[in-house]
Amino acid sequence: MHATKGDQLVQHGRVVGEHDKVAEIVEVMGDKGTPPYRVRFEDGHEAVCSPGPDSEIRHRETQL
Repeated sequence: MHATKGDQLVQHGRVVGEHDKVAEIVEVMGDKGTPPYRVRFEDGHEAVCSPGPDSEIRHRETQL
């Protein structure tokens, strides 16, 4: 998994009815775009995370 600042991290819901969580990557803390990432969720909450297999990166150029 590789990301750059400004990409989106999407954590898919794990159970039926649970919504996906979308966050903007505000800092890449690993080498060459690898996790961990500092992210800001839609509600303004910030966290440091190392995404698992239920997550995907949406790169800026594909969000248009």
